[in-house]
Amino acid sequence: MHAQSHRSDPRILGRRTLQRDHRYLVELLRPGISVLDVGCGTGAITAGMAKAVGPLGYVVGVDRDEGLLDLARKEHGTVPNLRFEYGDATGLNYRMQFDIVTAARTLQWIADPKPALSKMKEAARPTGMLVVLDYNHASSEWKPDPPREFSQFYSAFLAWRQANEWDNEIADHLPELFRAVGLIDVESFVQDEVVERGEPEFAERAALWSEVIENIGEQLAKAGFCLESDLQVARQCYDSWAKTELVTQRLAMRTVTGIVP
Repeated sequence: MHAQSHRSDPRILGRRTLQRDHRYLVELLRPGISVLDVGCGTGAITAGMAKAVGPLGYVVGVDRDEGLLDLARKEHGTVPNLRFEYGDATGLNYRMQFDIVTAARTLQWIADPKPALSKMKEAARPTGMLVVLDYNHASSEWKPDPPREFSQFYSAFLAWRQANEWDNEIADHLPELFRAVGLIDVESFVQDEVVERGEPEFAERAALWSEVIENIGEQLAKAGFCLESDLQVARQCYDSWAKTELVTQRLAMRTVTGIVP
């Protein structure tokens, strides 16, 4: 039942921005500092970090997906204070190198995130900071309630994640994990992603779940959590409902920070 790993949709990753999709980190970035971005994907957010730290700072993006790294290098390879390296969160080899080590929406795909957090801590300098943004998938909300076909898909999505030992409430459990690896001054901030009909990004944000069904639906069906035919129906029902009836979508997220003693 265990999936080897999860591959994120490059379309979803590519349109993210630092300011919009890693909001708390924006406040912490200063010219001249060094940052490690773990699970950088297509580098869209990572490139924003490189701009924020300026020519005297530098940023390294790490990902375990060579295909995403290729996209990152094509798109952002000319940025002089930014480089992309192959690496898995649980096998990082950096030692006391970075002022900030961050991961956004990455640990949700790791069955045991504690070793990854230990490696991230080792990569940071003493007094450096870890900044992790992640989901509580079990607390997502839509108003009004979505169609039954989509709700069934979402239940299957949660069950599939659980079968792979991926924590559906990882954001709530991060403070405890931070303390367990020896971080101090641990703080947790609500970062819910809420979008309402009428806002400029509403259609794009709501379409996320249609893309998720397309991207991972086959894996859910192969693992026996739903039928292929259910996926098409769920997507069609969700698409028309999102265009006409959906008023508010809330994805529950938190940013958790901790200091390396």
